[in-house]
Amino acid sequence: MPVEFIGMLGTNGFSESRLPRGPAIDTTYLAAIVQAHEYAGFDRALVGYFSYAADGFQVASYAAAQTRRLKLLLAHRPGFVAPALAARQLASLDQFSDGRLAVHIITGGDDEDQRREGDFLDKEQRYARTDEYLDIVKKVWTLDEPFDHEGRYYRLRGAFTPMKPLQKLGLPVYFGGSSEAAIRVAGKHADVYAFWGEPLAQVRETVSAVRAAAAAHGRESGPRFSLSLRPILGATEAEAWARAEAILQAARALQSKSPAHVLRGAPQNVGSQRLLRAAAQGKIVDKRLWTEIAALTGAKGNSTSLVGTPEQVAESLLEYYDAGITTFLIRGFDPIEDALQYGRDLIPLVRAEIERRDGRRQSTQAVAG
Repeated sequence: MPVEFIGMLGTNGFSESRLPRGPAIDTTYLAAIVQAHEYAGFDRALVGYFSYAADGFQVASYAAAQTRRLKLLLAHRPGFVAPALAARQLASLDQFSDGRLAVHIITGGDDEDQRREGDFLDKEQRYARTDEYLDIVKKVWTLDEPFDHEGRYYRLRGAFTPMKPLQKLGLPVYFGGSSEAAIRVAGKHADVYAFWGEPLAQVRETVSAVRAAAAAHGRESGPRFSLSLRPILGATEAEAWARAEAILQAARALQSKSPAHVLRGAPQNVGSQRLLRAAAQGKIVDKRLWTEIAALTGAKGNSTSLVGTPEQVAESLLEYYDAGITTFLIRGFDPIEDALQYGRDLIPLVRAEIERRDGRRQSTQAVAG
């Protein structure tokens, strides 16, 4: 099965080890990073969702205008835009980007962050609302006549728009969240279930749970799976680990200068809790999954790394591939520089090995047939 690589866009050069450069929205930087991802051979690039960040629809629209081939993945939190309107906005953006858009549904795992934007539902309620939200969005995308909806969170009369996505089946739905409620909703709706860079044993456990949830909705093939990691590469293994140590020291220094980046209290979202449990197993888990940035930051985001030479990191990615992962969201601590390095040194290795395997499998099947 082909592998998909997703990068991540930003409107300045911020990372855990690097302060933002310039204004909060630097259009020159955004153009540079999106073009770097296209040049490097990524399949998609994620536009994230944060309560303090630039509006993702506008960032994605600008990014689409800078590229021709690169697909986009727009993170979207249900509940802040009415579902029928969101369906129309997403369909419009898909049209203007020539069918290059997918949506990444982020229900929200932090009560404090949700309340910054006026959402006071608890987590179970938020996932129930997401389920209803996606039911409506998909109907708006696919139905050719008006429909009514009477639900717990939304009520519509005669909902309809001729503005459909360019992609005839609607936008691919990526879905994030590791709680039991998240997995239930993902089993029903997700085309791709996305989670953070956990040890192999935890990954296999989650893949099985999501497949079971999908089967309960008659989706026997289930969704595909995406894993988010922060590869740190070096010409030698020693060089890669020296770079990891430099990143850690820079992140510590940044925390001491910027209290806003220091975790206050235990994280509420299950994804972060799972990363912290992985970090408790040691600084390095499995062969080369490095957990120190996750431990330092309270696993606020995807913060575990694979550290080594391109060949070593490719080997580890292929172990995840064998566990069911067919999409990798990879981003670095030096966003543009790392994206270019991944495209030059890492992505081609993984693609070539998977193509070799697929070719060998097809040859074996042809002989057996």
